[in-house]
Amino acid sequence: MKKTKTSKNKKVEMRSEYDFAGKTGVRGKYYQDYRRGHTVRIHKANGTVATQHFTLQEGAVMLEPDVRKFFPNSESVNKALRSLISLIPDKPTRRRATDEGPD
Repeated sequence: MKKTKTSKNKKVEMRSEYDFAGKTGVRGKYYQDYRRGHTVRIHKANGTVATQHFTLQEGAVMLEPDVRKFFPNSESVNKALRSLISLIPDKPTRRRATDEGPD
């Protein structure tokens, strides 16, 4: 097999049909919809349509971008949560009648 050489200095131009001006290039446009779940329809060459609905798997948690900066993987998230769990008292304390507020 021959290897083909590629030019390292090849300038990649953006095609004119990829115009991101205006509302077409809005960051996070479908973020909330994606979190709720989304449906993908695949139109096949034979004319049939395959439909799949995707949601977060059981036990999966989606981190917000600002939190993800501090917890880049499952191990770091679990470590932080375990340290918080150790702060939770074993038995919840009962509130006294005076602490419950006005009737």
